[in-house]
Amino acid sequence: MAERLLMIEDDARLAQMVAQYLGQSGFQVTHVMDGRSGLAHLQGQNGEPPPDLVILDLMLPDIDGLEVCRRIRALPGGAARTPVLMLTAKGDPMDRIIGLEIGADDYLPKPFEPRELLARIRAVLRRHVPGAAPASQSMRFGSLEIDRDGRTVTVAGKNCELTSYQFDLLVALAERAGRVLTRDQIMEAVRGRELDAFDRSIDVHMGRIRAAIELDAKTPKRILTVRGVGYVFARQQD
Repeated sequence: MAERLLMIEDDARLAQMVAQYLGQSGFQVTHVMDGRSGLAHLQGQNGEPPPDLVILDLMLPDIDGLEVCRRIRALPGGAARTPVLMLTAKGDPMDRIIGLEIGADDYLPKPFEPRELLARIRAVLRRHVPGAAPASQSMRFGSLEIDRDGRTVTVAGKNCELTSYQFDLLVALAERAGRVLTRDQIMEAVRGRELDAFDRSIDVHMGRIRAAIELDAKTPKRILTVRGVGYVFARQQD
């Protein structure tokens, strides 16, 4: 069955080109022109099945992409966990950072090559497939529990909201508890997209993970920063 993509993009010509290219690669693409229509689609108001991934433009005529992403993450049920790939004009670093902070799984600056978009989509979907992570047991670290099959994280029984990419980053760290990992080693473990040395995306994601799992994100006890090197997941926790 073809995976379903929802493209929220007000540039009809670009959307048509992308839909045709992705359609040739086996995807089913639905295109809407504005944020409200995209949110309605995600909530099933048009009677169509929910998408497997959203391609979200930052600049929209009614609601900007950042606000649409916020509202997606606030939707009830599984819709809130729909992967979001954000399109940002000219690759503005601040737009990328804000987008990741509010829950986007990935971003792609405009203009972009369709092949790169396809590669990013496939990478995000691979990370999002339930049960795709190796091993079947849950991991426990004090009150923190990571269920790799269910792809859920709880602290003291309370669910923690993470994007699919953030979940995989956490698993990569937890599986190597006690080892100091560079940013490159973490991204290699997740097998996500490659980032250059000046890209702050990994740090933004780590900040979001800490906000979700730490009692106090400003004084983390679970994910520690090793200055000049990277991060380490603490073996001993509460």
